[in-house]
Amino acid sequence: MTVIAFQAPARRDAGVSEDAAAVSRAAAGDLAAFETLYRTHAGWVYGLCLRLTGQRELAEDCTQEAFVAAWRGLPAFERRSRFSTWLHRIAVNTVLGRRRPSAQPELLSAERHAEAVAAIPGDIDAAGPIDLEQAVRLLPPGARDVLVLVGIYGYSHDEAAGLLGIAPGTSKAQLHRARALLSAQLGLVTESP
Repeated sequence: MTVIAFQAPARRDAGVSEDAAAVSRAAAGDLAAFETLYRTHAGWVYGLCLRLTGQRELAEDCTQEAFVAAWRGLPAFERRSRFSTWLHRIAVNTVLGRRRPSAQPELLSAERHAEAVAAIPGDIDAAGPIDLEQAVRLLPPGARDVLVLVGIYGYSHDEAAGLLGIAPGTSKAQLHRARALLSAQLGLVTESP
């Protein structure tokens, strides 16, 4: 029997208590209030960044950048959405900004992706538990982004497409691609009779 080691996050805003008073105080420059917001939200922001980047150090950098951007942008936060939703968008944009040609470090190239996939043991059952998080990290960035946003965090294809700057049809195609690649990586592809 194969065990899959994967801890799915809670839905986007589930379990995150919204502290409107802390948001108001932080927007007015109260560093202690912002620290409270940081402590409340840093774990899931890091988890999102890690799933999108596939690299721990880069996820740490993106998490830090997202909170710096939130601190700077908080006075202009209009509260038309929850703070956590606004912060989520900042985190996604931070990761995507790191992928621009001028940004560094570079995420997995196609060649490094192929090498990493080739390193996955062919006999999954003999290898022990499957690390689904690792398999997600090995996906090409476009497919990984959509899988993380739609398949893990529960965004609709329209919402994910808006965040990623792609068409909803492209989001659907990338999710299909991600699922096919994951199935192949995890040895879950079954032969047709």
